[in-house]
Amino acid sequence: MDLMFGLSELALILVVVAVILAVRKLPGLTRSAGKAARILKSEKRALKNDPEGPGPAQRS
Repeated sequence: MDLMFGLSELALILVVVAVILAVRKLPGLTRSAGKAARILKSEKRALKNDPEGPGPAQRS
């Protein structure tokens, strides 16, 4: 029995292993992405509601 794998077989095995490992981390990744989106949204809203901010710098 010849157990030599070709490049395509090794690539397929690597892809399957990567998918299996990624599935375990997917809930955490989506949770982090949602949190980042909420932070970005709140910062955008804060900038929109802020007054113009400090005026131009005065030279002395």
